[in-house]
Amino acid sequence: MVNRNVVSAKLAELAVRVARVRLHAKPTSEELSKNVDALDLVAFNLMVAVQICADVASHLIADAGWPAASTLADSFVRLYEHGVLSEASARALGRAAGLRNVVAHGYSGVDPKHLHTAATDGVKDLDRFASEVAAWLSTQS
Repeated sequence: MVNRNVVSAKLAELAVRVARVRLHAKPTSEELSKNVDALDLVAFNLMVAVQICADVASHLIADAGWPAASTLADSFVRLYEHGVLSEASARALGRAAGLRNVVAHGYSGVDPKHLHTAATDGVKDLDRFASEVAAWLSTQS
């Protein structure tokens, strides 16, 4: 059985991280790349936000007894397969997992243009993830 308190706490933390991304994002990628502190804050909060989504996915998968996912991206596919997420959300979060890996592991630096797109458009995917998980939870007894 899914521990609703754990998921609710994670979704609340996700909302905080998304708000921080929006707060520190700049109007253009050029402005973001020139402000190292803002760039770092946006990158860090996006990384943590995606990790929270992955934690929620892992929690739901484990508690429901579904087969474990082999990658972060696959965990979102698993949620799609079980009706928790839409296909669009699963795909978007799979891409976000890639960004999370780049930020977390420092793979050849973070492209400010890509980061800006994630901070301005991609956060909508994080919001949708939270809404879809909450909606699915409301259907569970």
